[in-house]
Amino acid sequence: MTTRNTPWPEGAPCWVDVGVEDMDRGRAFYGELLGWEVPEGSAEFMGYTSCIKDGRRVAGMAPKMSPELPTVWTVYLAATDLDATLAKVRDLGGQVMTDAMDISDMGRMGLAVDPGGAVVGFWQAGTHTGFELSDEPGSVTWTENFSRVWKTNQEFYTGVVGWEYDDMSSDGFEYAAFKVEGQPAGGIGQMGEDWPDLPPYWSTYFKVADTDAACTEVERLGGSVVRSPWDTPFGRMAAVVDNQGASFMVMADLATP
Repeated sequence: MTTRNTPWPEGAPCWVDVGVEDMDRGRAFYGELLGWEVPEGSAEFMGYTSCIKDGRRVAGMAPKMSPELPTVWTVYLAATDLDATLAKVRDLGGQVMTDAMDISDMGRMGLAVDPGGAVVGFWQAGTHTGFELSDEPGSVTWTENFSRVWKTNQEFYTGVVGWEYDDMSSDGFEYAAFKVEGQPAGGIGQMGEDWPDLPPYWSTYFKVADTDAACTEVERLGGSVVRSPWDTPFGRMAAVVDNQGASFMVMADLATP
């Protein structure tokens, strides 16, 4: 478990959020699945609110600004100087979707598209420092980027936020852990030729106590299981979709013998 009330270091995944069509359905789904409290958002921030687990911020949720927008979880990387970060995005082959925007005294945000085509957010902390709880059931435990140009994306993120890598590739699977301040902080991988026709993406993993039970709960709450639970050296995981179409992963620690 990680608790934190200071800004995350440059390049660390520091926040995730989702825009939904129906906030009440979002509250019900994640409240029961992950034990979140989802307070009413204020009109000042267009209904945006922080989801709370054990009294600490773990994610954001807001009404979609337009029905045409996709229902997706967005990953934000910490930036100590957002203007400089977005300038690097432009210089290194990415595209800036949303220029640096002040969010009251909470911080500054921007959205970009990496060279592989995945949308990523950047957050410069103010009074809102990002995750206050992580790697605990009901909170984010891992994020990862997949594209068809993973080497190009590695160079891009190194240039923009300073990532280093530990290669974890095996036969037919190209993947590396990206490191922040020398510690693994997430993953980056290559979409293989045999992958479904999916666009490049960032994926969010929420930790749960029991992956199989979580999948049963997802379906009970109106979501669906895209890939049934399977064991990895890092935990038992599954790919799911919530009751409004947002994809994410659930993962539990492997049971000890």
